[in-house]
Amino acid sequence: MAQIRTDTYTTPMGELKIAYIIHASVMLQIDGKTLYTDPFTNNNQVDFSKFPKADLLLITHEHSDHLDIQAYNKIITPKTHVITTQTVAKIAFPHAEVLANGQSTHWEGIEITAVPAYNMEHKRPDGQLFHPKGVGNGYILAFGTFRVYIAGDTENIPEMSHLGKIDIAFLPKNLPYTMSDEQFIEAAKRIHPKYLYPYHYFSVDRAALLKALPQDIILK
Repeated sequence: MAQIRTDTYTTPMGELKIAYIIHASVMLQIDGKTLYTDPFTNNNQVDFSKFPKADLLLITHEHSDHLDIQAYNKIITPKTHVITTQTVAKIAFPHAEVLANGQSTHWEGIEITAVPAYNMEHKRPDGQLFHPKGVGNGYILAFGTFRVYIAGDTENIPEMSHLGKIDIAFLPKNLPYTMSDEQFIEAAKRIHPKYLYPYHYFSVDRAALLKALPQDIILK
């Protein structure tokens, strides 16, 4: 397996290991199971053939940096369970479990809820939002009472105020597709996770973020 940092957390379901791989790719491991969100090779910077096979694959939306065929072909098996959006299922996973915003399911005792992920301001040159409301998902994974929020491609949308207790949040920070630094900070304050991972970023000024974030949020 590639050398990446792995953080370990204690949950009611046991020890949870989390590794931020690259871009919007995250690997979670618990009770002998391996879960991935949006595996992405990033122009062959990551070789997923060196990673554990996927027991569960979560895909937030259909853009090529999230729906990366080269990446997921290296980790899926006939037993891999896929949870995704209707659009992604039509493109690549006809037998996937489809969740729309607000819907929940259970897999191996983990409650998985799809939540909105969209733009309100940032648009393409033709005036269309980069991520229209209702198309993509973020996901909340509940390991008992320990809850992990994978935001997907989103701005600091109002729905973030109603997510409930979040222990770990992965929030995107890159313009023009997701959030500015200011939006990222506002989103973090709304959600107020115990642990905060910036992801899907071009660069991170950790000193500036630490200065702006509430002191009880641990920046990873």
